[in-house]
Amino acid sequence: MAHYFVGDVQGCFLELNALLNKVDFNPSKDQLWSVGDLVARGPDSLATLRFFHQLGESAKVVLGNHDLHLLALAAGIKKPNPKDQLQSLLDAHDLPMLTDWLRQQPLVRELPQYHVLMSHAGIPPQWDLNTLRAQSSAVSAALQSNDYVEQIISRMYHSKPAQWHQCGSSFEKLLFSIDGLTRMRYLHRDGSLNFSCKQPPELCTDNSLVPWYQASSELRNNHTLVFGHWAALMGNVPQQNLQALDTGCVWGGNMTLWHIETNEKITQKKLPRKN
Repeated sequence: MAHYFVGDVQGCFLELNALLNKVDFNPSKDQLWSVGDLVARGPDSLATLRFFHQLGESAKVVLGNHDLHLLALAAGIKKPNPKDQLQSLLDAHDLPMLTDWLRQQPLVRELPQYHVLMSHAGIPPQWDLNTLRAQSSAVSAALQSNDYVEQIISRMYHSKPAQWHQCGSSFEKLLFSIDGLTRMRYLHRDGSLNFSCKQPPELCTDNSLVPWYQASSELRNNHTLVFGHWAALMGNVPQQNLQALDTGCVWGGNMTLWHIETNEKITQKKLPRKN
């Protein structure tokens, strides 16, 4: 069995299909691991979601911030942004089935035989493995509940604590977990989350900020962390035990696939669309 990890697809289904053809991906014997953000910004979010859904157990997906936002759009909590190109998905007859499938996906997946942890944005460096598992499970339980819209989706956009140690309630911990696992890029020196800077580290002019993966972390000593979300990095991270897979396909860059058994990265440039 081959394990392939793919960066943010964001509705770029043509590029995903071309990339999988390059490696002769066979869902009967291979697995496709996605760092999330399957939808938004690209032109083919509906085809992308349908593809991952029909892969069944051959697809191992974690939720990204755009995937969670889709749940808010489908529930009428938020209004769609035309830039996201999601209207055909929101109008699709199988939207309820696809969103039900989406909310069954976790925020974190593990591949124990390779000591790999995968999330969309990264893993808060304050957490140990038990905390990571507990918080991922807690968010999944909320998303999979019958009242998930009221319990979590409608409340994701409220003000929330920026530091883990400030979370006094289980609900505040849920909100921090969603932000840390799906939106994080930089931390302040005190460990609090910052969402204002999206530049790569070499272009960030705020000396009070540090990339999350440069903060001391127990998990990074024993695991490879696979993530996407931060397209501006273009896959350039300083440690061998990090795999940054969002290389900005939707913005005109490449889509990246990492074959863990060979440690090979395969890329596909953004393809032109007919008007």
